[in-house]
Amino acid sequence: MDQKIIIENTIKYVKETLIGSEGGHDWWHIYRVWKNAKHIAQFENVDLFIVELGALLHDIADSKFNEGDETIGPQKAKEFLESQNLDIDTVEHIVKIVENISFKMSKEIQIFKSPELDVIQDADRLDAIGAIGIARAFNYGGFKNREIYNPEIKPNLNMNKEDYKKNTAPTINHFYEKLLLLKDLMNTKTGKKLAESRHKFMKSFLDQFYEEWGGIR
Repeated sequence: MDQKIIIENTIKYVKETLIGSEGGHDWWHIYRVWKNAKHIAQFENVDLFIVELGALLHDIADSKFNEGDETIGPQKAKEFLESQNLDIDTVEHIVKIVENISFKMSKEIQIFKSPELDVIQDADRLDAIGAIGIARAFNYGGFKNREIYNPEIKPNLNMNKEDYKKNTAPTINHFYEKLLLLKDLMNTKTGKKLAESRHKFMKSFLDQFYEEWGGIR
């Protein structure tokens, strides 16, 4: 099947699958990651077709919305890709990307690596920081009915993967437990460069937030 048609089929599938999703993990999140990934891929020696498919399918069934089950996303991606008659190596590569892209995987030794994963991971992390990252963080916090901020609950900077999955701390803590760490976890030169301004914006936001709160950190 023609690659362009497969991409179009994937977009249709993802849009339909994510109807009604939480606003930070909906089609528009996928769209932004897909666009960022294509931009970064221009400067990397990667298979653009795998990058596009991996970006489009990376959050097809986020474990956060599936009772923590990390197998559903990779399985759904595999079933869809097989329906497109793709070769087994391409399918397995993309499934591995879906399995390993999440930030929580950085809490463990990452066995699988590929240049395509590096690009998609950077694109996904870029969407978690900056103005959009802030909006997504508070949208998810509201979705989970979490406190915005509680100065009596300090960020936990030593969480393992399971601690991170179970974490229910206020949204402001999430900046220190994840968002402010992402700049230094970027894989590509382009990703690192794009992360700089978004990182600075988040720090500026936090300074303003604490000032309005009354200076309590």
